[in-house]
Amino acid sequence: MHVRMLCLGRHWNGKTYTYERSRSDYDALNVPPLPDPLRALASDIAAAAGTALRADVCILNFYDPSDGRMGMHQDKDESAASLAAGHPVVSISLGDTARFQFGGLKRRDPVQTIALESGDAFVFGGPARLRYHGVARIIPGSGPDALGFRGRFNLTFRQY
Repeated sequence: MHVRMLCLGRHWNGKTYTYERSRSDYDALNVPPLPDPLRALASDIAAAAGTALRADVCILNFYDPSDGRMGMHQDKDESAASLAAGHPVVSISLGDTARFQFGGLKRRDPVQTIALESGDAFVFGGPARLRYHGVARIIPGSGPDALGFRGRFNLTFRQY
């Protein structure tokens, strides 16, 4: 995983693979709340995809254009009730294009590569909720100049 991360609502602790109310693996401070406008945006995107989400977690990842990437993984650290319900993950891309990989329910299943450009939203839930996914690489300089930065921000919303 080659990203910088900020969590809203709950902190994802990469050492324990759990969500928590404070950043125990960093500075023990409470996690900033998820702002209502972002919560509403995630809900609207989920609704447009035909599903529902009451997001209470947002992980904001920044991918550096030169080495930003994230290996294939499942988002399976939310509550058992959320996973059982198949609540979707809503992902919003800003900045440089990512080579997003979307696989199956097993690590060795075939993988589809999708170019996620600035402004794209990607939603997966229900039976697809536990599919493996990752970012193979970022395409440097592919984002809109008007944003004023290079690299990629990804906002990933979940319902814990």
